[in-house]
Amino acid sequence: MPDKLLILASTSPFRKTLLERLGLRFEQIAPDCDETPRPGEPSLQLVERLAIEKAESVHRSQASSSIVIGSDQVADLNGTIIGKPHTHEAAVAQLSELSGNTVWFHTGLCLVTKEKQLTAVVSTEVKFRALSPAQIERYLKTDTPYGCAASFKSECMGSAIVEFMKSDDPSALIGLPLITVTAYLNELGMPVP
Repeated sequence: MPDKLLILASTSPFRKTLLERLGLRFEQIAPDCDETPRPGEPSLQLVERLAIEKAESVHRSQASSSIVIGSDQVADLNGTIIGKPHTHEAAVAQLSELSGNTVWFHTGLCLVTKEKQLTAVVSTEVKFRALSPAQIERYLKTDTPYGCAASFKSECMGSAIVEFMKSDDPSALIGLPLITVTAYLNELGMPVP
């Protein structure tokens, strides 16, 4: 059997860094996917759908022997999806709203081959500390999380603004659940380690 080509359907530097931890060679290709939520679409369904659409969009353009990984993440506060802030002002508003609250970060995952599609959603519960405006400003100046869901980067100074994080897979919170990725790659014939 020819070697399988592993492709990460993402331009995220965070997902790239995570996948590199597994010591596998892979390519990174931008998916062609509209990430707009559908009216009334719950966060769990949204991240699963987007992970599938990202993986499938790249897989369609690749060799049949490829394994494509798609992933997406959203933050959910009481049923409201909290996206990426993109600006300092939006990040201040997000963290002010999240202050003292529990947020669920849902990370959708899809691995696609010619023969199979494997999907999962890995959730992480995050309880934010009660944050003062000064704490929010200091955190934003340190981490600049403007491209991260809910203005939160757990892998950097984010641990300073939360009371706890609970997950079956800590890497899911950064954007790619490596425990599940490893299990799926093994199932698809790409042994890790």
